[in-house]
Amino acid sequence: MSTFEFLRLESEGPLSTVWLARPPVNSVSQAMYRELEDLFSRPDRHLPGVKAIVLAGEGRHFCAGNDLHEFGTLTPDNSDERMAEVRAAFFAIQECPVPVIGAVHGVALGTGLAIAASCDFVIAAENARFGTPEVGVGIMGGARHLARLVPEPIVRWMYLTGDPIEAGRLAELGGIVAVVPPTELIKRAHEQARRIVRHSSASIRMAKRSLTGIETMDLQEGYIFEQGLTRELSRHPDSLEARRATLEQRAARYTE
Repeated sequence: MSTFEFLRLESEGPLSTVWLARPPVNSVSQAMYRELEDLFSRPDRHLPGVKAIVLAGEGRHFCAGNDLHEFGTLTPDNSDERMAEVRAAFFAIQECPVPVIGAVHGVALGTGLAIAASCDFVIAAENARFGTPEVGVGIMGGARHLARLVPEPIVRWMYLTGDPIEAGRLAELGGIVAVVPPTELIKRAHEQARRIVRHSSASIRMAKRSLTGIETMDLQEGYIFEQGLTRELSRHPDSLEARRATLEQRAARYTE
């Protein structure tokens, strides 16, 4: 398994856990952005056999945001290169070939919120808080990621005030799947991941590709896209096995 400076990896069969590991609050530096992009754009290289990833944070918080010491040196002359690394990390999580489940405790602010929102879905601890403090920090970014979690009026209220909201409120708005006691966070995230990895790797990856592709499409365009993936998947042995197992009312026996 690959070694990273700011990420810690654990694997149990097809289920892997990636820990943000940059004390004290997992603020993300440019080097850490590069590690995130490397890992999530090439999960098979770093996590062989992986079917689903739980993304969590070590210590007291999931991620308190960007490394403000580095952001303090941001200028129009150096911002393009730095911002390219930031978005590459976020997009790699969003477009990861396998599902990524965010397991959030403590705060997920700014970059932390964008990382969580880049996941396929989020399980949060009762003590979790989510926010976009960018306006107060003097930078932009994160509002579009926030829009994956909450309706537009809430996006604008959170972004313009900079006020965070608690996990319970975010769950009421439909932004997270479940709110659990902090001591049960990883266990519950793993339970959800295991519900995914019971399916064939081919189907999981095709489903992730489908969901990522249709997110910005209208209904008709999106369904045509999905039908094309059905055609592509139908040639895979595990697709045939899944259909046979369903008809025969038995557990499927997948090749991977």
